[in-house]
Amino acid sequence: MDFTGTLNDQMRGFYRSKYEYKGEARNMAVTQFEAADARRCFPCWDEPAFKAKFKITLEVPAELVALSNMPVAKETVCGPLKTVYYEESPLMSTYLVAIVVGLFDYIESSTLEGTKVRVYTQVGKTIQGKFALDVGVKALDLFKDYFATPYPLPKLDMIAIPDFAAGAMENYGLVTYRESALLYDEQLSSASNKQQVAITVAHELAHQWFGNLVTMEWWTHLWLNEGFASWVSYLAVESIFPEWNNWTQFLDETTSGLRLDALAESHPIEVDVNHASEIDAIFDSISYDKGASVIRMLQSYLGAERFQKALASYIKKYAYSNAKTEDLWAVLEEETGEPVKDLMTTWTKQQGYPVIYAKLNGQDLELEQAQFLSDGSSGPGMWIVPMTACCGSYDLNKKFLLKGKTDTMHVKDFAATQSGQNFWIKLNIDQTGFYRVKYDDELAAGLENAIKAKKLSLMDMIGIVEDSYALSVACKQTLTSLLRLLNAYRHESDYTILSHVTSVCLSVNKISTDANPDLSSDIKKLLIKLLLLAAKRVGWDPKDGESHLDVMLRSLLLIALVKLGHEETINEGIRRFHIFLEDRKTPLLPPDNRKAAYLAVMRTVSTSNRAGYDVLLKIYKETSEAQEKSRILGSLSSCPDKDIVVEALNLMLTDEVRNQDAFYVLGGISLEGREAAWAWLKDNWDHVVKTWPSSSLISDFVNSTVSPFTSEEKAAEVSEFFATRVKPSFERALKQSLERVRISARWIDSIKSEANLAQTVQQLLLQEF
Repeated sequence: MDFTGTLNDQMRGFYRSKYEYKGEARNMAVTQFEAADARRCFPCWDEPAFKAKFKITLEVPAELVALSNMPVAKETVCGPLKTVYYEESPLMSTYLVAIVVGLFDYIESSTLEGTKVRVYTQVGKTIQGKFALDVGVKALDLFKDYFATPYPLPKLDMIAIPDFAAGAMENYGLVTYRESALLYDEQLSSASNKQQVAITVAHELAHQWFGNLVTMEWWTHLWLNEGFASWVSYLAVESIFPEWNNWTQFLDETTSGLRLDALAESHPIEVDVNHASEIDAIFDSISYDKGASVIRMLQSYLGAERFQKALASYIKKYAYSNAKTEDLWAVLEEETGEPVKDLMTTWTKQQGYPVIYAKLNGQDLELEQAQFLSDGSSGPGMWIVPMTACCGSYDLNKKFLLKGKTDTMHVKDFAATQSGQNFWIKLNIDQTGFYRVKYDDELAAGLENAIKAKKLSLMDMIGIVEDSYALSVACKQTLTSLLRLLNAYRHESDYTILSHVTSVCLSVNKISTDANPDLSSDIKKLLIKLLLLAAKRVGWDPKDGESHLDVMLRSLLLIALVKLGHEETINEGIRRFHIFLEDRKTPLLPPDNRKAAYLAVMRTVSTSNRAGYDVLLKIYKETSEAQEKSRILGSLSSCPDKDIVVEALNLMLTDEVRNQDAFYVLGGISLEGREAAWAWLKDNWDHVVKTWPSSSLISDFVNSTVSPFTSEEKAAEVSEFFATRVKPSFERALKQSLERVRISARWIDSIKSEANLAQTVQQLLLQEF
């Protein structure tokens, strides 16, 4: 069958990626077929359930490296061209077929079983592939044991691609990555980059079993691939780097799943997909983060060992074929004897999740569930909720299923003693459940004391602040009470907890700027005061022998203080930036602290004083390091000057910024620049739609420019603009963004009516630390 495909520029199908070799521009040819783009490259039944064996032959320029899923069987050279024949693949879906052609170097290693693992990079960059190679080899060995099935192919290649729309793609035996997700440079990359590379590599390699060997039957079950790979990637990284406290960091995923799923415009984990154009929209926080979180909840309910054995049976049973969600539940149920299907169907087939209201009535703890929505309304959902509870200590705890709307527990069933100050009850121990808890005043006060007395686990400390923030947004509790709770964390020094506390502080800062301009500078001072103790402890300069998490904590706190406008931190960031300009290798500004310094510089830039912007742009153009480029792009648009924000957005329309990197610029837009960014999007909409055809990238444009607004009027204006322009591919992102705007508007109204807010802020400011 003759077929002509186009080597396109859209980062999907069979496409071109640009790179430089010895100073001249070159093209590499790359495939990205998930979800339904293999058909752009060759004629096929392009659906996951149609599995076939693939025998690929490529004819390419003789000097280039040509890779595919399988090892090379033979190669013949004829003049300037060579023909490469690859071994036949096992049964696999079309979306996992891969081809990459270009100039590359590689480094290699092998697993305990002898599988050859390679990392391919642009010529001269192999040293940056070493970290990913080490993680990849360890992860393959680990997954082989965990899934009780050997890695199915004779080799595994991982390759860094300069233009890549997603983060990475799990093609069988030839995994493709954007450069920042695979390459790690000791000198130029930050600790958080290192962690991101480890998680991404583990995620993609988990897919070699969960996704590639056993494949979802249809895109409705995408979450089986993505949720599982996300969950198991944390399992792997926890095993390889126990000092990173990775399971506690997993709550970042749970938080992002909970935040998206509290929108009326969310969707169930299992979502009906009727047309190829709808598939891209479900590669979101529900499929990945909620999916991974409900798996963690199920594992916690069944127990780690029973869960792992059942999973291994599932992989064996469906190897080289397809499965749907019900098939997984059936195997788990058969192996454990638990009512897995009834329990889990309530979590995967309906959208949303419950908030559990907990009230103490004498010796009884009364529980009631209702669907939680950020707009304060209550949805019709009902779940079978795996509940856990402890009282005064983790030694005594209770597990049970909440099956109806209400239930009552006797406190003495799971509590040793009840005494004044030391009495506290924590539901959802270690946040293993995908739900929120609203405690009555007495129980909330007990938990606040337990936080101050350091009686709670890291995960529970995170859960309490996240639930409290979400309840405040939904106007189920006051901003006043949220600030009191945040104040209980002021002596905290743990990275995993403070990463959540700072994110809540930054959100409170944004909303109070709009809700109560007169009080907002005092709220800012209070939020700065909360973070300053920990920031002073870590300082700007790395300490000998400090932990990976302390390195990340320094960066986190410095960035937060700059964003909150802390003069001292901003001035110090600028001072160190100027030293860095004179000497790019200065120890005074290591990679981890650069983002804070760049943001500090941009806080002082304006059209009449633009030197900082120009210098950062110059560094951006000079570096070939993907992570440094993304750091700078995320800083340029953070300027308070509207004209500079527009200049940063215009930069995305030039050849200076790869299309894949637009979301860095969009993610950095300052609060002061949001009107300008929205005007810019309207002016450039037609161009944006043409240039970024992928729905996930279009969704970034919509999300980043619309979500920061906080008024009903703005929501109406945005709706009107998109009335004639909306397409199915980003319709959900638009509806979610508009819903966020309306939720913020409602929250602002609620904050304005809080009688004690100003008084509480003054009291907390006067408190001695």
